[in-house]
Amino acid sequence: MPKIKTHRGAAKRFSLTGTGKVKRSKAYGSHILTKKTTKRKRNLRKSAILDKRDTRGIKMLIPYM
Repeated sequence: MPKIKTHRGAAKRFSLTGTGKVKRSKAYGSHILTKKTTKRKRNLRKSAILDKRDTRGIKMLIPYM
């Protein structure tokens, strides 16, 4: 069987944890930050775990990570 190509856009956005869960960064933290509260901006810095329903599709895009 041939090797599967990694989707480079997905590889830059997602990574796997040690237990195999998919880690993602949160949206809305890059611009128009003046109207957002300090608490909201601080929480946007943290990473999040991808929802279970989306995990299978992303793992197919990043097979060797």
